[in-house]
Amino acid sequence: MQFSDKRNTTRWVIIFISFLIVSLILWNTYTFFQTFKNEERIKMNLWASAQKTLINADEDTDVNLPLEILSNNSSIPIILTENDTVINTVNIDESLGLNSKATYRILTRLKTENEPIVIEYVPGKFQKLYYGNSALLNNLKYYPIALLLIIFLFGLLVYNFYKSTKSATQNKLWAGMAKETAHQIGTPLSSLIGWVEILKADDVDESITTEIEKDIQRLQTITERFSKVGSVPTLENKNIIEETHQAYTYLQSRFSKQIEFTFEAPKKAIFLDINPTLHSWTVENLVKNAIDAMKGRGKLTLQMIEEKGVLQINISDSGSGIQKNQFKTIFEPGFTTKKRGWGLGLSLTKRIVEEYHKGKIKVLKSEIGMGTTIQITFKTTI
Repeated sequence: MQFSDKRNTTRWVIIFISFLIVSLILWNTYTFFQTFKNEERIKMNLWASAQKTLINADEDTDVNLPLEILSNNSSIPIILTENDTVINTVNIDESLGLNSKATYRILTRLKTENEPIVIEYVPGKFQKLYYGNSALLNNLKYYPIALLLIIFLFGLLVYNFYKSTKSATQNKLWAGMAKETAHQIGTPLSSLIGWVEILKADDVDESITTEIEKDIQRLQTITERFSKVGSVPTLENKNIIEETHQAYTYLQSRFSKQIEFTFEAPKKAIFLDINPTLHSWTVENLVKNAIDAMKGRGKLTLQMIEEKGVLQINISDSGSGIQKNQFKTIFEPGFTTKKRGWGLGLSLTKRIVEEYHKGKIKVLKSEIGMGTTIQITFKTTI
């Protein structure tokens, strides 16, 4: 539980920092855009002053500077009007003509981009200068979108790399642990089998050797499970109803009588490609977790339902329940609510169901103090 909480805290810190960085970038871009827009406004005011000077110029007026100001504008589109009639255009296709519909459509667009500058060249006579944003300023509008897209793609790349690396590391760790566990159990198991044969030869009470053999068979099953998790298991076409019932009844006979076990399933056989050993492990893990949640007392139901080409296995308990924000995290490695335990049971179960048997597992429903239902779904063979 503590491991998962720390990881969630780290995630939220990273999300907050990322949001803060993006916000600063957007604010900086907006500030730069406004500054650049104000600079263009100043240029247009100078252009309007130069235009006024030329209109009022006489033979003694030096027009070199106004002409230079007017000619230096090579990027900002301008339409000059008088009495709502276009009298001049700058940086707009001249082939359109001053009084064409296309020119007036451009004028309508420019009116929405910037406030016009009024040029009163003589008292009572006015011209209006309409101007649009330069190509550079228009491109700057798309800069934040492009930047956010780059950040998103980079984040996605880092996330996929992290996830694949983490998954590969976990897979190697699980495979190594599983194979090593199977190997370590196998050595004393071989010795136990030999000792049982010696006890039989010495005419020891048959009931004793029978019980020992049962325990040995159980250890052999556990060894086989771990060896299969460490490698790609072989799937067999089996009646999943029968396989599930056998695993369930085996557990039922070994737990407290204070637990009310119920098994509900279709009467017909349903054949699926499964690994019987790993499937029984799945049932065992879920049943044991349910019993732990009920603290050894309550009602446990395993229900199998087939409909529309899907087989559902619902394992329900009357235990303490799970909070909604933990519905997904309970299947993550390291998550546990127990004082003892590694938090690998449900993670291994998820791996068996989804990777080996191509099914799905999830918390179907849960209420605090009322119980939990875990659901496994498989597509049935046609």
